[in-house]
Amino acid sequence: GKPTLYGSLTRRGLSTEGLPDIAASEGFMVGEVTKKSILISCPHENVSTKFLAPYTTFCRIHQKSITCLDISSGGGLGVSTSTDGTMKIWQAANGEIRRLLEGHVYDVNCCRFFPSGLVVLSGGMDAQLKIWSAEDASCVVTFKGHKGGILDTAIVDRGRNVLSCSRDGTARLWDCGKSACLGVITDCGSPVNGIAVGTADNSLNLGTPEKAPSEREIGTEGKILLLAREDKKLQGVGLQSRQPVFLFIGSDAFNCCTFLSSTYILAGTQDGNIYQLDVRNTNVPIQVIHRSGAPVLSLLPYRDGFIASQGN
Repeated sequence: GKPTLYGSLTRRGLSTEGLPDIAASEGFMVGEVTKKSILISCPHENVSTKFLAPYTTFCRIHQKSITCLDISSGGGLGVSTSTDGTMKIWQAANGEIRRLLEGHVYDVNCCRFFPSGLVVLSGGMDAQLKIWSAEDASCVVTFKGHKGGILDTAIVDRGRNVLSCSRDGTARLWDCGKSACLGVITDCGSPVNGIAVGTADNSLNLGTPEKAPSEREIGTEGKILLLAREDKKLQGVGLQSRQPVFLFIGSDAFNCCTFLSSTYILAGTQDGNIYQLDVRNTNVPIQVIHRSGAPVLSLLPYRDGFIASQGN
């Protein structure tokens, strides 16, 4: 909750051991320096951070900013999209480009591997959702139905069904086998920036569907869909019932959301807040984390905590 502290590091040369000799500006201290890391502390605030050199860098995959990436479950392949207009599949070990996935018009906003690691799901500004073979780069299925650019996707279980959300304010459920839309899960009249699907806590009432779900819906029962909305609302909807479960109002537009467990969720806003909520009672957040006013752009559960990326 305090103002951000700024400082600079200057390299004065190399020490006899071949390590950089680094000096910090006022208020900061340089701790241990190795060939792979620099430890910086701010004694006045009793905080420290370690800067790590990248393990490896791939600078030949894209020519411009990378907007989205994913790694296959086996760890062998990466897929990424860029403002250079391309989407590529590459070897995670050495960055060697394996496939170029061409077919979207305009920018591709999101890409992710199916659990099998052999198939990729992408969504673009052309309002199309596409499924690709990672083996031969062919586009197997194209889903049309959204009226605005697709901003995020999610895969239900092993991927017989997938979800997408869009600038048009809707989240849709799709059947991959028949390449058909199984339904609009919600239409909230405001762009949906991010979605996440998770298994709901048993004590949560997810509501009942108004009509019997299609037999093409696989794995939607007992699931809750989170929607990070532009109108400052974070919404939970029963995936099979299409019924609202909760609505939480935040400080600014929600950009992203994720599940930490069947009861705890996280969501990040444009003004830099990360909300941790209990789905059973969303009236008051468990905690609100605010490191800086920079937009929270993505969240990922990791070990006992999470990783957040911000616009700074």
